[in-house]
Amino acid sequence: MSAGLACPQTGRGQQAQTPVDDLEDVGITERLDAAIPLDAEFVDEAGEAVKLAGFVRGDRPVILTLVYFNCPMLCNLILNGLVDALRELPLTPGEDFEIVTVSFDPRETSTLARLKKQNYLRELGRPEVAGSWHFLTGTEPNIRRLTDAVGFKYRFVEETQQYAHAAALFLLTPDGRVGRYLYGVVFDPETLRLGLVEASEGKIGSTVDRLLLYCFHYDPDAGRYTLAAVTVMRVGGVAMVAALAIVLGAFWRAEVKRRRAHSSPQDAARDES
Repeated sequence: MSAGLACPQTGRGQQAQTPVDDLEDVGITERLDAAIPLDAEFVDEAGEAVKLAGFVRGDRPVILTLVYFNCPMLCNLILNGLVDALRELPLTPGEDFEIVTVSFDPRETSTLARLKKQNYLRELGRPEVAGSWHFLTGTEPNIRRLTDAVGFKYRFVEETQQYAHAAALFLLTPDGRVGRYLYGVVFDPETLRLGLVEASEGKIGSTVDRLLLYCFHYDPDAGRYTLAAVTVMRVGGVAMVAALAIVLGAFWRAEVKRRRAHSSPQDAARDES
């Protein structure tokens, strides 16, 4: 499945058509439950060497975005869409989840990553998120290890010196496995919230959230969580049985009271025994 393929621009700022051949092998092949390479090494926005394991701590899910910082269009839309969703998300970065943004362009540097981080933190308006949103750059081998693990396929277009790629968020479980793909550049906050709760495997979210996930399932075609008909039928069936039991119990108690009212003391004592 793929979504939102980039269309590189010309130097004059006008759209250029990406050759069809350049879009072959570009997209996303879902690899749910696949493990990302936690030992893969990158450089963070401060210029420090880090490993992915430093952001996957086992206690909270991770929102992973794969972009490149010099992208003129699609990557900015992805990050803008994430910022918009984060503004309305009741969960808290750093407490409930981490965010890791990785450039898949090996030419990009930590200086550019730092500038991008500053821009998006300013856009988000929550400086306290700085310690839980990480912008990384890396070498081609380590980038490929990560992108291959999550099924993200992209291609460098020589004619435009830009990348053709797809648009998605990758929700990772606390132990670093792919839990959910959210496609596009606009992310519904409720869908993102339920996706994080699901990816957390019960480590975040309320009892109500987990009950919602029992009644809802993610519909990849609709791009959101929808009511699961089978689950609703099961819940409805259980509710009907419980209601019937309550009604029958009430009738039984009423009948016992009626019999006691019309029986002798000896019969009442026998009923009680």
